[in-house]
Amino acid sequence: MTITRQLTRRASEFIDLVLQLQPAVAAFDCDGTLWAGDAGEGFFSWELEQGLVSDQIAAWAKPRYAAYRAGQVTEDAMCGEMVSMHHGLSETLVQAAATKYFEETFIRQIFPEMRTLVQKLQEQGCQVWAVSSTNEWMIRAGMRYFDIPEDRILAAAVEVHDGIVTNRLTRVPSGEGKPRALRAAISGPVDAAFGNSKWDIAMLEIARAPFAVNPNPDLDRVARQNGWRIYFPDSLAD
Repeated sequence: MTITRQLTRRASEFIDLVLQLQPAVAAFDCDGTLWAGDAGEGFFSWELEQGLVSDQIAAWAKPRYAAYRAGQVTEDAMCGEMVSMHHGLSETLVQAAATKYFEETFIRQIFPEMRTLVQKLQEQGCQVWAVSSTNEWMIRAGMRYFDIPEDRILAAAVEVHDGIVTNRLTRVPSGEGKPRALRAAISGPVDAAFGNSKWDIAMLEIARAPFAVNPNPDLDRVARQNGWRIYFPDSLAD
């Protein structure tokens, strides 16, 4: 599916502002930053309905997520469990399901100016990273539309042995985990970072140029206090 939309002057000015910084390394959160909504949360509900995981896992997952929403389970724990709950499944099966869900539900929610920005940054020679607490399979599906290769994806992941998903977590980039994942992957500084929630603050703080894109109220407040650039994509005004 081709993503087309005439960019407004405001969107073009935002893109030009970032490009003028000529960042060598840029890090982007995904859900809420590159597209509207939370693909990880959406996929979680969808896969339970579709029966991708066992009835036993589904029976555990629903009240567990309710407890998370009630503040009884931490963000890191829930993000990790939303990946490790696939243990015993073929990774090919899980990836196909994530790709199907993204293509059917989230392509139309991609922010065109963010897609254009990522592409133009890469044309300038910028090293662009996708950093997300959503499962790696979903982020892989989304990054196909941004031309970000798999080796530049830092998302929630588990070990996979002989094509089968295990429950051994290797990475959960949320909150402080985002700069930690970036530091493990790159040796130099992060020149620009883009995020939309409080879970992105730690990543934005290590960037030379932090941008709050479509910020939630919690990040909006911090961004204004710190004088960070705030940008709301055009499609949110429709």
